[in-house]
Amino acid sequence: MNFSSEQLRSLKDDLELAARIQVGLLPKLDVISKGWEVHAHYEPAGVLSGDYYDVIRLVDPDETYFLFGDVSGKGVSASILMANLQAIFRSLIASRIHLGELMERANRLFSGSTPTTAFATLVCGRVLSSGRIEFVNAGHSPPLLQRAKGLVSISSTGLPLGLFSEAKYETRAVETSRGDRLLLYTDGVSEARNASGEELGEARIEAFLTRSEEQSSESMIKALLEDVKAFRNGVPQHDDITIMALRRV
Repeated sequence: MNFSSEQLRSLKDDLELAARIQVGLLPKLDVISKGWEVHAHYEPAGVLSGDYYDVIRLVDPDETYFLFGDVSGKGVSASILMANLQAIFRSLIASRIHLGELMERANRLFSGSTPTTAFATLVCGRVLSSGRIEFVNAGHSPPLLQRAKGLVSISSTGLPLGLFSEAKYETRAVETSRGDRLLLYTDGVSEARNASGEELGEARIEAFLTRSEEQSSESMIKALLEDVKAFRNGVPQHDDITIMALRRV
């Protein structure tokens, strides 16, 4: 199909508007919740992205939910699925149901409204002012809990959303102390490649955190991005990059 120059300009304008709308759907990059500091970095590889993060605070009771994930595919289709996923979780979280049930309901809704080939990896968690983190990990890269006494990798507790409509999800919990930090990232970080085609990998991210002495989440994310850039050594970014860090203060 051939497009006229006017049609191409119109399409370009539509994509740019869609990108602004998508960014507007995301929360502010810095969020301060009771007892927690949250910072995020969002960097699409193209105009639109399938990466997803959100921070939702319920005032009564004082609870903060975080969501972080990656929709399969790229571009326009992935961005539409990302917006659908956000709408699903924002409507369900208000009901204050158990995290496992929350993920199961979201999975049924997502499965019923998306193509059979579509899926999303996602971490859904709840942080409390006491320092407790409750979470469900639906097939996403393991979040990393950075503590003074060492690093904890939090494995998956269920399948990615959209694969099986009746999938079940296990909820886990960890207790944190002041200064502890939870890092989440999409595969645009772990699968970054250098000129030899080698992937950065989860082990390098863990090694970075082990030696990192950055105090704020913002400075730590900046340092991680520099580490990724140094590893790529001039190779262009090939996938969306999103990072979120939650630090107990």
